[in-house]
Amino acid sequence: MKRSLLALCSALLLSACGREQPKSEKKPQPVKAPEVYRVRMETTKGDVILEIHRDWAPRGADRFYELVQQRFYDGARFFRVVPRFVVQFGLKGDPAVDAYWSRMSIPDDPVRQNNSRGTITYAMAGPATRTTQVFINLQDNFALDKQGFAPFGRVVEGMDVVEKFYRGYGDAPPGGVGPEQSRIRSEGNAYLERYFPNLDYIKRAVIEQ
Repeated sequence: MKRSLLALCSALLLSACGREQPKSEKKPQPVKAPEVYRVRMETTKGDVILEIHRDWAPRGADRFYELVQQRFYDGARFFRVVPRFVVQFGLKGDPAVDAYWSRMSIPDDPVRQNNSRGTITYAMAGPATRTTQVFINLQDNFALDKQGFAPFGRVVEGMDVVEKFYRGYGDAPPGGVGPEQSRIRSEGNAYLERYFPNLDYIKRAVIEQ
């Protein structure tokens, strides 16, 4: 079991990348989010409400606020659902949009909260590689704390909905038969709709006033 968890953690470290690191380019000024805000994700299984705390991880909270404001997550699939580990999402499914945001990495935040069940955290592929992909912890994944994964919020309503997301495909090969991230980036949601039609997704994500 311990070996299996370590393998999953290693996969999570790699899952946000799986490609050559993009060349740097001039990045827009970051948006500053409210100190605490809520996001309602209307999904194919029901609503999930996230409460984001800027003091937990300010850079992560700011980026998430910016992405939700721009409706980035609308239509995004929960493409990686690993029971007793994580639910991951954060690829738009539009190759041009995903290519742009893949170059917009943000600096790391210090880990101030545990990766406990229900917290939301960025996936990454090493230092300073966080962009748009995030995951919700399905259990207490405290081993991720020491690896630099910094939670920036938590599910306050709808964890039962998160538990219902389709998990039949599992992880990406070789750990499962789930989607390959490289193909999501290159082919978009058309690839997912054709080969992984049962994936749940976000219909709409909005900032709650």
